[in-house]
Amino acid sequence: MRCKKCGQKACMEIRRHRAAFCPEHLIEHLQNQVARAIKKFKMFAPNEKLLVAVSGGKDSLALWDMLLDLGYQADGLYINLGIGDYSVRSKEKSSNFAASRNAVLYIVSLKEIYGVGVEHIAKKTSKAYCSACGLVKRYIMNLAASRGGYAAIVTGHNLDDEATTLLGNVLHWQVGYLGRQSPNMPAAGGLARKVKPLCRLTERETAAYCVIKGIDYIIEECPMSVGATSLRYKEVLNFLENHAPGTKDQFYLGFLREGQRYFLENTEEPELKACSSCGQPTTAEVCSFCRQMERAGLDPLAVHRAFATE
Repeated sequence: MRCKKCGQKACMEIRRHRAAFCPEHLIEHLQNQVARAIKKFKMFAPNEKLLVAVSGGKDSLALWDMLLDLGYQADGLYINLGIGDYSVRSKEKSSNFAASRNAVLYIVSLKEIYGVGVEHIAKKTSKAYCSACGLVKRYIMNLAASRGGYAAIVTGHNLDDEATTLLGNVLHWQVGYLGRQSPNMPAAGGLARKVKPLCRLTERETAAYCVIKGIDYIIEECPMSVGATSLRYKEVLNFLENHAPGTKDQFYLGFLREGQRYFLENTEEPELKACSSCGQPTTAEVCSFCRQMERAGLDPLAVHRAFATE
């Protein structure tokens, strides 16, 4: 294989683009894809302050690196969920990267605030691990963005993630979720804007980016995600992609071009109001985070006090 740009030996083929690239031009191509997504979906302006949700994995670290290379003011937020050795090592990867780029990284630790991790919370509330984890992360990210004056929360969801989520939403006809599945979710009712600049890149591509750039990331998946339905959906899409390169692109990006408008127009946005307990936006009298933490015997406002001392 030869690089499409320079004719030198290629290090990676991207079949859906019918192209291969050498290391230098692969980095250029991937960064251009991210810049293109930011522009196309009008995610944020060059001078806006961004908060990158960092997990220590390849996607979030590659994204943070790209945003810094592209000249954006991007700070990181790592939420330590207290998942044993996995959290210890993912925190280390995130901290090491931040130090290598002289970038700002905020760390919020559940165990330091509550004395327990997300596994305890999930068991006490009889919620699936991924559900409990997602709720906690979304709440803390929104709180951090609000307190820090950030224009947007930037997450490392890639093309594989978005196509997988879309497949699940279509199979179960989650009309509300289909209407809101966008790489740019505007701020509304106290909820910060959420953007996904990696929506044009696959996991394989972000992994290659990290290898070439020398970014050390945690390789294994979260141990609490074992058996998640989304993993089976991802296997199905990988099978289709292997036999017909471009399937994920056509499915997800085609939905954004042709299908999302219909669901958006036929979905009523829920009215948001301030939670009577913590003041964060919710559709109910008391938000899901406060209800979950109270069922787990924990003070939901403790995380607010932790931010106040920063």
